[in-house]
Amino acid sequence: MIKLPPSVPEGVFVLIGQEPHLQHLSDYMKLTQPTDSQGRYLHFDQLRHRFPKHLDQAICWGIVKYERSRLYQQILPVGTPEAWCKFLLTPTAQRVVSTVDRYASTAALEYMSSKIGKAAHIKYLLNDLIEDEAISSSQLEGAATTTLVAKDMLKRERLPRTPDEKMIIGNYRMMRFAWDKRNAPLSAELIAEMHEVGVQGIDDDKYSPGSFRLNDDVVVQDGDSNVVHTPPPAEGIAKRLGRLADWINTCHDDATTSRYLHPLIKGISLHFALGYEHPFRDGNGRVARALFYWFMFKSDYAAFRYISISVLLKNAAVQYGTSYLYTETDELDLTYFIDYQCSVVQRAVDSFKASYEKSVKEAESFEQWLWESGLYKELNEKQKTVFQVAKSGTAKQFTAVNVKENLGCSYNTASAVLNGLVELNIFVKKKQGREWVFSMRDQAEIQKNWLKTSR
Repeated sequence: MIKLPPSVPEGVFVLIGQEPHLQHLSDYMKLTQPTDSQGRYLHFDQLRHRFPKHLDQAICWGIVKYERSRLYQQILPVGTPEAWCKFLLTPTAQRVVSTVDRYASTAALEYMSSKIGKAAHIKYLLNDLIEDEAISSSQLEGAATTTLVAKDMLKRERLPRTPDEKMIIGNYRMMRFAWDKRNAPLSAELIAEMHEVGVQGIDDDKYSPGSFRLNDDVVVQDGDSNVVHTPPPAEGIAKRLGRLADWINTCHDDATTSRYLHPLIKGISLHFALGYEHPFRDGNGRVARALFYWFMFKSDYAAFRYISISVLLKNAAVQYGTSYLYTETDELDLTYFIDYQCSVVQRAVDSFKASYEKSVKEAESFEQWLWESGLYKELNEKQKTVFQVAKSGTAKQFTAVNVKENLGCSYNTASAVLNGLVELNIFVKKKQGREWVFSMRDQAEIQKNWLKTSR
């Protein structure tokens, strides 16, 4: 359990000017900043270990809180009675906002596609990456299906066999729903519809798809079954979500006004608010993360279709939950949650950027090898795309159904593309059930086979 902040003594700056604190005045004054010396925005639970032992912890915390309060900006209302969350823009958030603007906007994505010179290849690459969020978001909620099995199910469009697989399919549908509805205004009805799309058919008695909870028997527990969050009452949920929707639908894009909010900060706040309200019996975390994506899509950050935050949240689930708790236990200071989510977004965008850069480098090398070997002119454009995807390791197995979807062609054309690669000794195929599954040969084997046939 986290250590709750102490009550702040009145007049902390008067106190430190009096004995016995006066002799440590210079040490107290070193705390007059909202972050620590490394720019980290820390909760009392973390700071208490860093305050000098000879200082009074309550006074130390009071000084830090005073410095923060001078910079707070109210951001959004939650709960009943209505309470306003507040935040301040930390160095971490400022850095990540810049990163997102540079690499995750729709314009940046279009530039990436044009730079690689093979729009079909980058599209195929990104269509594969979009599955990661649906899978990881489900695993974060407890789905036991492995990533490999889940990807295989999505690629082959196989029907789910277990409740965990149904959860992954539901998240996949919900992510597509978020993209399709990106131009719609937020409403309580849209939130309910997103929940229904994501959980229907998994266990309807447990989830009550698309229906807000009617009772106050839902709580959030930690790994030791301790209650860490009791959501606001069920009564008034639709009204409160309508209030949240009004705030989201209000334009905060004018940078010349004091109420400007960067879309990333606003999207993260929406994520928190849905989790705080907990309007459904189950599936709240999945809907909260999907709404974050929905808002980023809406705000013209299309690259977030291919950036998975849940992959990283899954690997640090405790810190994810703790960021909620830090906010709730410190007077709804949303800075903790925003800062943590920003750090996750930074790593996710870095991973996306690295995948793209690796793809560009391998594409250039591959194009050179194709041309020099003479194999280049033997391939049509669609075969080049599939071959490059296979060579980059983005996908290891291909089916006609999968290629049809990613290349936007007919089933017969997709089959011809794959069988043509087999005839050229680039791919091999084997029967799995009723379906042919294709995979690339080892590169050395491809070169060896090509040397034999080209002599």
